[in-house]
Amino acid sequence: MAFLPVCKADVDARGWDRVDFVLVSGDAYVDHPSFGPAIISRVLESRGFRVAILAQPDWRNISVFKEYGRPRLGFLVAAGNIDSMVNHYTASKRKRSTDAYSPGGKMGLRPNRATIVYCNCIRQAYKNMPIAVGGVEVSLRRFAHYDYWDDQVRASILYDSGADLLLYGMGEHSIVELAEGLAAGLPIAELTYIQGSSYFTDSLEKVYDYQLIESYEEVKADKNAYCNAFMAQYKEQNPIKGKRLVQPHGKGFVVVNPPALPLTGPEMDEVYGLPYERTFHPMYTEAGGVPAIDEVEFSITANRGCFGACSFCALTFHQGRMITSRSPRSIMSEAQLITQRAGFKGYIHDVGGPTANFYAQGCEKAKRDGPCKDRQCMFPTPCPNINPDHTKYMELLRQLRTIPKVKKVFVRSGIRFDFLVADKKHGKAFMDELCMHHVSGQLKVAPEHISDGVLRLMGKPQNQVYNQFAKEFEQTNARIGKEQYLVPYLISSHPGSDLNAAIALAEYLRDYHLHPEQVQDFYPTPGTLSTCMYYTGMDPRTMRPVFVPKDPKEKAMQRALLQYSRPENYELVRTALLRAGRGDLIGFSPKCLIRPREVRRDFQRQQGSNTKRATNQPRKFR
Repeated sequence: MAFLPVCKADVDARGWDRVDFVLVSGDAYVDHPSFGPAIISRVLESRGFRVAILAQPDWRNISVFKEYGRPRLGFLVAAGNIDSMVNHYTASKRKRSTDAYSPGGKMGLRPNRATIVYCNCIRQAYKNMPIAVGGVEVSLRRFAHYDYWDDQVRASILYDSGADLLLYGMGEHSIVELAEGLAAGLPIAELTYIQGSSYFTDSLEKVYDYQLIESYEEVKADKNAYCNAFMAQYKEQNPIKGKRLVQPHGKGFVVVNPPALPLTGPEMDEVYGLPYERTFHPMYTEAGGVPAIDEVEFSITANRGCFGACSFCALTFHQGRMITSRSPRSIMSEAQLITQRAGFKGYIHDVGGPTANFYAQGCEKAKRDGPCKDRQCMFPTPCPNINPDHTKYMELLRQLRTIPKVKKVFVRSGIRFDFLVADKKHGKAFMDELCMHHVSGQLKVAPEHISDGVLRLMGKPQNQVYNQFAKEFEQTNARIGKEQYLVPYLISSHPGSDLNAAIALAEYLRDYHLHPEQVQDFYPTPGTLSTCMYYTGMDPRTMRPVFVPKDPKEKAMQRALLQYSRPENYELVRTALLRAGRGDLIGFSPKCLIRPREVRRDFQRQQGSNTKRATNQPRKFR
């Protein structure tokens, strides 16, 4: 095994006179199957194509893009594992201080809107050069979309970047079709047939069987039009029966073909069995490596896709709702490789995917026809066509526990608690094994909120379902004699959440003695249902108005309420309670969230430095 070339000297050392593709990535080069560019480059290599990596090129120096000379077939561009704007800015639009996908965590090694910038650089370096773009950034921006950072609707990233072809979703199928078409001598302008792709055209004369949706200009000017266009995109996210969508942009048209078919199980086994180095390139060692590898180096991807389809999650527009799972043999083989790696201490950190316990799951109807247009699999209650069954996942985990050198196998990528609760036949047995063998003291789960009104807009189950799960988790641990806790992920300021909903969530945390260390303020990323609500103030499914907290002060108050016991949040919490007419929660009763201001100040003066020390003590989750 060897890393792919990262400079001209590497190409020469392989005896290549020319590369077929140059893959430009906004991330540092990490050759691990948790990183999209690594998968795409290895898939191409397995088909006989010569690929060179241009990782985090200096976009201010065009000569850098000429490192390998003119590639035979073209450039491939990806902003990185996550959207470049999300990578750079917090939900409050503050610049992040570190970048986990850069050497040493250094910030500033990629530009804002990296896909657009890299394409412009390539156009300056080479004329008439085929360029294809891919990755999460383009998947979520393939149509005209609301951009949170500009606070306006932007055109399709295909239109703005000037790329020839956009490949969205998990691109193994589409990248091979692209490469083989170019290698056969077809101009990239004629590769309009690839599922999971998008292209720009001046005429619809040769486009067939399509649905015309509202234009870029219309969705930019009219929020009703934006909702209508979004719902068309949402409903046709079906690789089997989805329609080709056409969105006019200026004097031309962005044509978006139906999604690519998901990999089959054997295909996924093949992809994850390719000869990855499984770590960052050694050129980053002196800088301290690439931090993002730490979370995944000793973890295993078992499945792809998620039929949970939460409103705020981008997976629907990238991986899709259909599940593909690897075989136990493939997973066991990867686990054996992990045990042989330097630094392995006996712990497999995770075995899962977007949702760990969706392994080997799915719907027979969806396998035949694709996901339903007019209903969700798990919301508001699990669809009868979904058969919750944890037996295959349990058996997989049992097999992994038998591997020599493996001390513990953890499940950290997230358990869909409503799916577990719905498994009446095997759910209890899975809960027992989960708590006994696969939790490291804390289990991460994502109730997100407790207000049923907010949960409905999130596409999450009612709060009573989470309460049932939490009760069963507590009872199971009591029975097996373990002290383990749930770590709930919570979102503040999601569309539909007003101050009253945030206060209700704070009261819930008080009653259950929860003190979350981290809270996520809602982040309107392109392409999600929740972002459509955020921008338009409407639920596009019903066209009914939705309250959207946008005022920075109110958002700060909602976030502070979820950590109401922190001294630094006192004034925000007090203001929120008074504004909502909930002064009854300021006082000395056990039901109160905070003490009156004067008493609090006296107490702080008496305590002196002890108060500061006390607030720095770690909190437990219950």
